[in-house]
Amino acid sequence: MQIYLSFVAAALYILSIVLPGRWLTLSNAVSALAWLTHGMALWLTIFPDHALRAGFAVMLSAALWVSVFVCWLENRNSSLDGLRLLLMPNAAMMAVLPSFFPGSLIALAGKTAMFPWHVVVAMLAYSTLTIAAFHAVVMTVQDKHLHQLRRVKKVEWLNTLIDRLPALLTMEKILFRFVLFGFVLLTLTVLSGVIFSEQVLGVAFKWDHKTLLSLLSWLLFAILLTGRYWRGWRGKTVLSFTLSGFVTLLLAYVGSRFVLEVLLHRSLS
Repeated sequence: MQIYLSFVAAALYILSIVLPGRWLTLSNAVSALAWLTHGMALWLTIFPDHALRAGFAVMLSAALWVSVFVCWLENRNSSLDGLRLLLMPNAAMMAVLPSFFPGSLIALAGKTAMFPWHVVVAMLAYSTLTIAAFHAVVMTVQDKHLHQLRRVKKVEWLNTLIDRLPALLTMEKILFRFVLFGFVLLTLTVLSGVIFSEQVLGVAFKWDHKTLLSLLSWLLFAILLTGRYWRGWRGKTVLSFTLSGFVTLLLAYVGSRFVLEVLLHRSLS
Protein backbone atom coordinates (compact mmCIF):
# COMPACT_ATOMS: atom_id res chain seq x y z
CA MET A 1 0.00 0.00 0.00
CA GLN A 2 2.73 2.48 0.94
CA ILE A 3 4.42 1.98 -2.44
CA TYR A 4 1.28 3.02 -4.31
CA LEU A 5 0.78 6.00 -2.00
CA SER A 6 4.39 7.10 -2.58
CA PHE A 7 3.97 7.17 -6.35
CA VAL A 8 0.61 8.93 -6.07
CA ALA A 9 2.22 11.57 -3.84
CA ALA A 10 5.06 12.06 -6.35
CA ALA A 11 2.59 12.51 -9.20
CA LEU A 12 0.59 15.05 -7.19
CA TYR A 13 3.74 17.00 -6.29
CA ILE A 14 4.59 17.32 -9.97
CA LEU A 15 1.01 18.18 -10.89
CA SER A 16 0.96 21.01 -8.34
CA ILE A 17 3.75 22.87 -10.16
CA VAL A 18 2.68 22.24 -13.76
CA LEU A 19 -0.82 23.61 -13.31
CA PRO A 20 -1.30 27.05 -14.90
CA GLY A 21 -0.60 30.03 -12.65
CA ARG A 22 -4.20 31.19 -12.82
CA TRP A 23 -5.18 27.97 -11.04
CA LEU A 24 -3.24 28.84 -7.90
CA THR A 25 -6.00 27.70 -5.52
CA LEU A 26 -6.19 24.31 -7.22
CA SER A 27 -2.41 24.05 -7.22
CA ASN A 28 -2.29 24.67 -3.46
CA ALA A 29 -5.00 22.08 -2.90
CA VAL A 30 -3.11 19.50 -4.98
CA SER A 31 0.14 20.18 -3.12
CA ALA A 32 -1.68 19.78 0.21
CA LEU A 33 -3.13 16.47 -0.98
CA ALA A 34 0.34 15.39 -2.12
CA TRP A 35 1.77 16.23 1.30
CA LEU A 36 -0.96 14.28 3.10
CA THR A 37 -0.51 11.28 0.80
CA HIS A 38 3.26 11.43 1.28
CA GLY A 39 2.73 11.54 5.05
CA MET A 40 0.53 8.44 5.00
CA ALA A 41 3.09 6.59 2.89
CA LEU A 42 5.85 7.58 5.32
CA TRP A 43 3.82 6.46 8.33
CA LEU A 44 3.18 3.05 6.83
CA THR A 45 6.83 2.75 5.80
CA ILE A 46 8.43 3.84 9.09
CA PHE A 47 5.98 2.27 11.52
CA PRO A 48 4.99 -1.23 10.41
CA ASP A 49 3.52 -3.56 13.04
CA HIS A 50 5.66 -3.62 16.21
CA ALA A 51 8.74 -2.38 14.36
CA LEU A 52 10.55 0.72 13.16
CA ARG A 53 12.04 1.09 9.69
CA ALA A 54 15.32 2.99 9.39
CA GLY A 55 17.42 3.87 6.38
CA PHE A 56 18.95 6.74 4.42
CA ALA A 57 16.03 6.84 1.94
CA VAL A 58 13.42 7.02 4.69
CA MET A 59 15.28 9.87 6.38
CA LEU A 60 15.60 11.84 3.14
CA SER A 61 11.93 11.30 2.35
CA ALA A 62 10.91 12.51 5.82
CA ALA A 63 13.17 15.53 5.45
CA LEU A 64 11.48 16.62 2.22
CA TRP A 65 8.05 15.95 3.72
CA VAL A 66 8.81 18.37 6.55
CA SER A 67 10.33 20.81 4.05
CA VAL A 68 7.12 20.97 2.03
CA PHE A 69 5.10 21.67 5.18
CA VAL A 70 7.40 24.47 6.36
CA CYS A 71 7.48 25.97 2.88
CA TRP A 72 3.68 26.07 2.88
CA LEU A 73 3.63 27.76 6.31
CA GLU A 74 6.22 30.36 5.36
CA ASN A 75 4.49 31.02 2.04
CA ARG A 76 1.56 32.47 3.99
CA ASN A 77 3.84 35.27 5.26
CA SER A 78 6.29 35.63 2.38
CA SER A 79 6.07 34.88 -1.33
CA LEU A 80 8.02 31.63 -1.71
CA ASP A 81 6.57 30.50 -5.03
CA GLY A 82 10.04 30.26 -6.57
CA LEU A 83 11.26 28.14 -3.67
CA ARG A 84 8.19 25.91 -3.95
CA LEU A 85 8.86 25.29 -7.64
CA LEU A 86 12.38 24.17 -6.75
CA LEU A 87 11.25 22.07 -3.80
CA MET A 88 8.37 20.06 -5.26
CA PRO A 89 10.36 18.04 -7.85
CA ASN A 90 12.81 17.03 -5.12
CA ALA A 91 9.93 16.07 -2.84
CA ALA A 92 8.51 13.92 -5.65
CA MET A 93 11.81 12.04 -6.04
CA MET A 94 12.25 11.54 -2.31
CA ALA A 95 8.66 10.33 -1.90
CA VAL A 96 9.38 7.25 -4.00
CA LEU A 97 13.00 6.69 -2.88
CA PRO A 98 12.10 4.34 0.04
CA SER A 99 10.35 2.07 -2.47
CA PHE A 100 13.75 1.34 -4.04
CA PHE A 101 15.84 1.47 -0.85
CA PRO A 102 13.52 0.29 1.97
CA GLY A 103 16.20 0.16 4.68
CA SER A 104 15.94 -2.27 7.57
CA LEU A 105 13.45 -3.10 10.31
CA ILE A 106 14.17 -2.59 14.01
CA ALA A 107 11.93 -4.59 16.35
CA LEU A 108 10.38 -2.45 19.10
CA ALA A 109 9.83 -5.43 21.38
CA GLY A 110 11.92 -4.98 24.51
CA LYS A 111 12.88 -1.38 23.66
CA THR A 112 12.53 1.34 26.25
CA ALA A 113 9.71 3.88 25.93
CA MET A 114 12.32 6.58 25.20
CA PHE A 115 13.47 4.89 22.01
CA PRO A 116 10.63 6.11 19.73
CA TRP A 117 10.98 9.64 21.14
CA HIS A 118 14.70 9.65 20.39
CA VAL A 119 14.02 8.55 16.81
CA VAL A 120 11.28 11.15 16.26
CA VAL A 121 13.37 14.02 17.65
CA ALA A 122 16.39 12.94 15.63
CA MET A 123 14.32 12.77 12.45
CA LEU A 124 12.83 16.21 13.08
CA ALA A 125 16.29 17.65 13.76
CA TYR A 126 17.69 16.22 10.57
CA SER A 127 14.65 17.29 8.56
CA THR A 128 14.73 20.87 9.84
CA LEU A 129 18.45 21.24 9.16
CA THR A 130 17.88 19.77 5.70
CA ILE A 131 15.49 22.64 5.08
CA ALA A 132 18.15 25.06 6.29
CA ALA A 133 20.75 23.58 3.94
CA PHE A 134 18.37 23.67 0.98
CA HIS A 135 17.52 27.24 1.88
CA ALA A 136 21.22 28.15 2.03
CA VAL A 137 21.81 26.68 -1.44
CA VAL A 138 18.93 28.71 -2.86
CA MET A 139 20.30 31.85 -1.17
CA THR A 140 23.73 31.22 -2.69
CA VAL A 141 22.22 30.98 -6.17
CA GLN A 142 20.07 34.04 -5.47
CA ASP A 143 23.09 36.07 -4.33
CA LYS A 144 25.08 35.20 -7.48
CA HIS A 145 22.02 35.99 -9.56
CA LEU A 146 21.74 39.49 -8.05
CA HIS A 147 25.42 40.23 -8.69
CA GLN A 148 25.32 38.99 -12.25
CA LEU A 149 25.72 41.91 -14.63
CA ARG A 150 24.23 40.14 -17.61
CA ARG A 151 21.47 37.54 -17.56
CA VAL A 152 22.16 34.42 -19.58
CA LYS A 153 19.24 33.46 -21.80
CA LYS A 154 20.03 29.74 -21.46
CA VAL A 155 18.92 29.83 -17.85
CA GLU A 156 15.99 32.17 -18.26
CA TRP A 157 13.75 29.72 -16.39
CA LEU A 158 16.11 29.94 -13.41
CA ASN A 159 16.06 33.74 -13.58
CA THR A 160 12.27 33.63 -13.44
CA LEU A 161 12.27 31.36 -10.38
CA ILE A 162 14.79 33.47 -8.48
CA ASP A 163 12.95 36.69 -9.30
CA ARG A 164 9.92 35.25 -7.51
CA LEU A 165 11.84 34.70 -4.26
CA PRO A 166 11.65 37.21 -1.40
CA ALA A 167 14.53 39.58 -0.70
CA LEU A 168 17.78 38.11 0.61
CA LEU A 169 17.26 39.69 4.04
CA THR A 170 13.89 37.96 4.33
CA MET A 171 15.41 34.69 3.15
CA GLU A 172 18.15 35.04 5.75
CA LYS A 173 15.63 35.56 8.56
CA ILE A 174 13.78 32.42 7.50
CA LEU A 175 17.08 30.52 7.35
CA PHE A 176 17.90 31.33 10.97
CA ARG A 177 14.45 30.20 12.09
CA PHE A 178 15.24 26.82 10.60
CA VAL A 179 18.76 26.69 12.03
CA LEU A 180 17.71 27.67 15.56
CA PHE A 181 14.86 25.16 15.70
CA GLY A 182 17.00 22.44 14.17
CA PHE A 183 19.83 23.17 16.61
CA VAL A 184 17.51 22.77 19.60
CA LEU A 185 16.28 19.43 18.28
CA LEU A 186 19.82 18.32 17.44
CA THR A 187 20.90 19.19 21.01
CA LEU A 188 18.12 16.99 22.40
CA THR A 189 19.13 14.20 20.02
CA VAL A 190 22.78 14.34 21.03
CA LEU A 191 21.94 14.50 24.74
CA SER A 192 19.58 11.53 24.56
CA GLY A 193 22.19 9.61 22.60
CA VAL A 194 24.99 10.42 25.03
CA ILE A 195 23.24 10.30 28.41
CA PHE A 196 20.69 7.58 27.71
CA SER A 197 22.59 5.61 25.08
CA GLU A 198 22.15 2.19 26.64
CA GLN A 199 18.52 2.78 27.67
CA VAL A 200 17.47 4.46 24.41
CA LEU A 201 19.57 2.69 21.81
CA GLY A 202 20.20 -0.59 23.59
CA VAL A 203 23.99 -0.27 23.32
CA ALA A 204 26.66 1.30 25.50
CA PHE A 205 27.92 4.71 24.45
CA LYS A 206 30.97 4.59 22.19
CA TRP A 207 33.07 7.10 20.30
CA ASP A 208 32.43 6.00 16.74
CA HIS A 209 32.40 8.07 13.54
CA LYS A 210 28.68 8.74 13.86
CA THR A 211 29.06 10.22 17.35
CA LEU A 212 32.06 12.33 16.40
CA LEU A 213 30.44 13.70 13.24
CA SER A 214 27.21 14.46 15.12
CA LEU A 215 29.12 16.42 17.77
CA LEU A 216 31.10 18.24 15.08
CA SER A 217 27.87 19.21 13.33
CA TRP A 218 26.40 20.43 16.63
CA LEU A 219 29.55 22.51 17.23
CA LEU A 220 29.38 24.11 13.78
CA PHE A 221 25.76 25.16 14.25
CA ALA A 222 26.55 26.41 17.78
CA ILE A 223 29.36 28.60 16.39
CA LEU A 224 27.04 29.86 13.64
CA LEU A 225 24.29 30.90 16.07
CA THR A 226 26.83 32.49 18.44
CA GLY A 227 28.41 34.45 15.61
CA ARG A 228 25.00 35.54 14.35
CA TYR A 229 23.63 36.88 17.63
CA TRP A 230 26.87 38.18 19.14
CA ARG A 231 28.84 39.31 16.08
CA GLY A 232 26.08 39.84 13.53
CA TRP A 233 27.39 37.33 11.00
CA ARG A 234 25.73 37.51 7.61
CA GLY A 235 26.23 36.55 3.99
CA LYS A 236 28.76 33.98 2.86
CA THR A 237 29.94 33.15 6.38
CA VAL A 238 26.41 32.13 7.38
CA LEU A 239 25.91 30.06 4.24
CA SER A 240 29.29 28.32 4.63
CA PHE A 241 28.63 27.31 8.25
CA THR A 242 25.11 26.14 7.45
CA LEU A 243 26.20 23.92 4.58
CA SER A 244 29.25 22.62 6.47
CA GLY A 245 27.13 21.69 9.48
CA PHE A 246 24.57 19.96 7.30
CA VAL A 247 27.13 18.00 5.25
CA THR A 248 28.73 16.80 8.50
CA LEU A 249 25.35 15.67 9.80
CA LEU A 250 24.58 14.06 6.45
CA LEU A 251 27.78 12.01 6.67
CA ALA A 252 26.97 11.01 10.25
CA TYR A 253 23.48 9.66 9.57
CA VAL A 254 22.51 9.28 5.94
CA GLY A 255 26.06 8.66 4.71
CA SER A 256 26.70 5.76 7.07
CA ARG A 257 23.33 4.19 6.24
CA PHE A 258 23.95 4.57 2.50
CA VAL A 259 27.33 2.82 2.77
CA LEU A 260 25.89 -0.03 4.84
CA GLU A 261 22.72 -0.60 2.85
CA VAL A 262 23.75 0.12 -0.74
CA LEU A 263 27.49 -0.41 -0.97
CA LEU A 264 28.03 -3.10 1.65
CA HIS A 265 24.52 -4.64 1.49
CA ARG A 266 24.29 -4.86 5.25
CA SER A 267 21.19 -4.22 7.36
CA LEU A 268 21.05 -1.93 10.36
CA SER A 269 20.29 -3.36 13.75
